[in-house]
Amino acid sequence: MFIKQVSIFKWVNGMVIWPFLFVQNKNFCKDATFMNHERIHARQQLEMLLLLFFLWYGIEYLILRLKYNHDRAYRNIVFEREAYAMECDMEYLKHRKMWNFTRFYSKKYRL
Repeated sequence: MFIKQVSIFKWVNGMVIWPFLFVQNKNFCKDATFMNHERIHARQQLEMLLLLFFLWYGIEYLILRLKYNHDRAYRNIVFEREAYAMECDMEYLKHRKMWNFTRFYSKKYRL
C-alpha cells in the first residue's frame, strides 16, 4: 500500500483507495490499530475488485442514511462494522476468509 499525505479529505483521518492510503497526517501511520483498520478496507476492496466495493459502500450508506444520522449510518456500513470490530486484532488478516464482511450483517455488530 502506498501512503500519501493529503489535506482534501478533512472529514476523515484516512481513506484507502487501493493501492493508496490517503492520510491527513503521516503520524497516523504509526498507529497500529489505524493501519490495521485501513488494511482491512484494502483487503475488502481487493476481493470486490474495487468498483463493486465502492458501489456497495455508497448504496448501503444512502440506504442507512434514510434511517440514521451520518455517523450512525457510516458506522453501520458492513465494511466499517468489520473494520471497527477487528481493528485491534493484528492477526485478523492472516486468517480472515474471503467475503468475511458478510457475517457482520449480524445484529450483534449493529450500532
